[in-house]
Amino acid sequence: MIDPDSEPLRPHPPLARYYRSEEQRRRQVDAWFDEAASDYDWINQAMSLGSGHRYRREAMRRAGLAAGMSLLDAGSGTGGVAIQAQRIVGSRGRVVALDASLGMLRQAGGNGVRRRVRGLAESLPFPGGRFDMLSMGYALRHVADLRATFQEYLRVLKPGGKLLLLEITPPASRLSHAFLKLYLGRFVPLLARFGHGGRASHELMAYYWDTVEHCVPPGVILGALAEAGFRQADRHVETRIFSEYTAVR
Repeated sequence: MIDPDSEPLRPHPPLARYYRSEEQRRRQVDAWFDEAASDYDWINQAMSLGSGHRYRREAMRRAGLAAGMSLLDAGSGTGGVAIQAQRIVGSRGRVVALDASLGMLRQAGGNGVRRRVRGLAESLPFPGGRFDMLSMGYALRHVADLRATFQEYLRVLKPGGKLLLLEITPPASRLSHAFLKLYLGRFVPLLARFGHGGRASHELMAYYWDTVEHCVPPGVILGALAEAGFRQADRHVETRIFSEYTAVR
């Protein structure tokens, strides 16, 4: 059991370029996501060179999602993971998309996500033992405390339930790291500026890369999962940068 008095385990150090306090961080991130919601889908498809939908679907199948299962997609955004999950679980299954941004949830509804709930990963508005699987796609870097988040994830999963976290991890190679930084840190934010969100979309994608580059290493995430009580915490890597963390309640 995690000590409730322990210091928060943040996914990355404070980024003073964008905010001065945790309260400011939460407000700023929410504002960015609300303003950039209409741009988020095309930016992500451009960023992934059109492979994002297929990759999310394959990652969920690798993790064991199947027809008839119930899944909570935390930090769902515009529903990139939730939409693919709905197709996998079918009419007998249930997918719930959770996000803190009303703008993102509205966009997710327009994209076809049927069940949407506003809330934070660190304080889930669901009873215990509710879901067969819990997913989070590229949003772990936006939580306030990894320990609190993972405890909540453990709580709402059924016994034997599966957790799937999708993240981008900078490659160890200095050359590859530099190329990824140029692409995600410069090119994608520049491209995002041409969307409806303008400056907000640009700033969000610049922040996106900074959180990727400064995120805690994979070992810290796996350790926090084990500390929260998860079993079989593991990491699978695709194309050198896409981390798939899985664990079992």
